[in-house]
Amino acid sequence: MRDKDKDDFFQSLIKKLKNNFNELESLKSFLVPIHSAGYPFIIIFALISLILGGLSDTLGWLGFILTIWCVYFFRDPIRFTPNEKNLIISPADGLILPLKVDIPPAESGLKEKMKKISIFMNVFNVHVNRIPFGGKVTKLAYEPGAFFNASLDKASKDNERMTVKIEIEKGIEIVVVQIAGLIARRIKCDLSESQIVKTGEKYGIIRFGSRVDVYLPLSYEVNVLEGQTMIGGETVLADALKKSEKKIIKKNVSPQK
Repeated sequence: MRDKDKDDFFQSLIKKLKNNFNELESLKSFLVPIHSAGYPFIIIFALISLILGGLSDTLGWLGFILTIWCVYFFRDPIRFTPNEKNLIISPADGLILPLKVDIPPAESGLKEKMKKISIFMNVFNVHVNRIPFGGKVTKLAYEPGAFFNASLDKASKDNERMTVKIEIEKGIEIVVVQIAGLIARRIKCDLSESQIVKTGEKYGIIRFGSRVDVYLPLSYEVNVLEGQTMIGGETVLADALKKSEKKIIKKNVSPQK
């Protein structure tokens, strides 16, 4: 091969590599990040798929589809949390179950009734959980339990759960409960007691179907309805500004001329 031909060959190769690199970079913008807790499962699914593929093409394709689903399940998309300080943000993706007034789990240490908002996550929802309102983590309590369907009322008290109590200001606390479901068998909470947390910050994940309950003071105004779909870290659940304070603000605002 002549020198000129060699130069042309290497220039062509470099150009192709640059084009491939640019395509990969552009592809990154379409790919959703994966939560770190998902990598062991994705690797296991992929290895099983390879083994099944060696036995049968049909089984190999089935394993491949399940691996893709596993990647999809552990997706961790970027979320944009509203900046307003008084807003309670949804800690999870999913569907709002019937709204109730109830006493938080006994391990929370709270004995008064609060507004309870329950979010049911099916196996196709994002399962990364986020802090609904910034403050100080005053209590963490894990309770083993059953694995009833997470959409049932009894799941709040009977299922395996992790209770997080957050002091959002002096004398005011909210409770967030991660609850395992019929398929879920692992609750992951990355918080520690006395930790300062921010609204919308990621704090854990529940694997393969579950629910999250949020308990708020009775004075807070809930902004969601049963059956509404939530986007964790973005959808506003409630307003922490008391109704009485809202009325005062409205009175002090002069009408526009």
